[in-house]
Amino acid sequence: MDPYKRFMALEATARVMWKFAPAVPGLVQTEDFAREVLSGGWTTADADEMVEEQVAARLGRQYVLRQKPAPDVRIIMDEVAFRRPAACAKTWHDQLLQIEAVAMMPNVTLQVLPFSAGVHHHMTRSLTLLWQKDGSAVAYEEGDDCSQLDDDPGDVLRLRLSYDRLRDLALSPPDSLAFIRAVLKEHRRHDAHP
Repeated sequence: MDPYKRFMALEATARVMWKFAPAVPGLVQTEDFAREVLSGGWTTADADEMVEEQVAARLGRQYVLRQKPAPDVRIIMDEVAFRRPAACAKTWHDQLLQIEAVAMMPNVTLQVLPFSAGVHHHMTRSLTLLWQKDGSAVAYEEGDDCSQLDDDPGDVLRLRLSYDRLRDLALSPPDSLAFIRAVLKEHRRHDAHP
């Protein structure tokens, strides 16, 4: 099984999920935002169908946030994710509302890693750590057109400590929610006065 498919299977059954993303992670994307992100690289005649399949798959994954029992989820989003809006103002507005809603879910802790944290070791790749009910853990890194799924306990521990360092640099959950709402307010003000 390829690493991504194995990761998807493990994500669906994870009891604990920690995620860092330099962009808006697929688990919190709206349909229109996902479509815009996924359609950027396709230039073939059957691109529309391929994009729609990927959008449907991405949206289908989001059930993991709401399944019962709900997993404990931590998401750290780099500030850059909030500074690169969708091309369509309504798509971006809806995406910001979606991020705010996810941040308020009882099983989700969402934090923003601000620019003021400086350069860091995950600027070009995402990291997801998953723990299963039996305590087993994996780490999945994705970026620069490559992905790696790692279940070696030493490597998972190293990446967990790496995640902890990012979390230490991130805004607190309440400050992160205030940041998201400030970006939303700024977008509404900008959109109202083009």
